[in-house]
Amino acid sequence: MERRAFKQAVFAVRDEEAALDIVQDAMLRLAEKYGDRPPAELPLLFHRIMQNAIRDWFRRQKVRSLWTTLFSSLGGRGDDDEDHDPLETLEAAGGSNPEETPANRLERSQVLEIIEQEMSRLPARQREAFMLRYWEELDVAETAKAMGCSEGSVKTHCSRAAHTLAAALKARGVTL
Repeated sequence: MERRAFKQAVFAVRDEEAALDIVQDAMLRLAEKYGDRPPAELPLLFHRIMQNAIRDWFRRQKVRSLWTTLFSSLGGRGDDDEDHDPLETLEAAGGSNPEETPANRLERSQVLEIIEQEMSRLPARQREAFMLRYWEELDVAETAKAMGCSEGSVKTHCSRAAHTLAAALKARGVTL
C-alpha cells in the first residue's frame, strides 16, 4: 500500500521529498483517526486521505506562489488604509508551470528565502495573522477567533504585515 501511495504522490507532485512527506502525513492521519477501524476499510480510507493530502499540498504551493504576485501588486500602492486587505482582491496565479527553467526556480527559491527572513522580522501578531490568513487559508472570522481578537484587528495586522513585507522586499532589491 505504501509503495503504491508513494508512486501516486510522486506522479502527482513531481517531487520525491514532498511525496514522502505527503505519504507519511497520510499514514499518520490514518493511524490517528481510523486505527480502530476494521483492516478491510483501511485501504479506501488511506486512498481518500492521500487524495486530500495531495490537494492540500497543491493548495499550499498555490499560496506560496501567490506571495510573489502579492508583493509585486503591493509595491505600487500609495495609500495607508489600515483596514484595506490587499490580498482580498488578489487572484492566485494559474497552475504551476512544469516547463519552468532551473534559473527561474533558483530565483524563486531565493525570493522565497528573503520573504521568510522578512516574515521572521514581523511583530508576532502581524506574522500570526498573516500566516493564518494566507498560509493556512483561514478567513477573517476564523483568524479572529484563533487569535482571540476582532476581525478589524486581523485586517489591520494583515495589512500592516503586507505593507511591511512589500517595503522590506523593495529595500532588499527584490523586484517581482
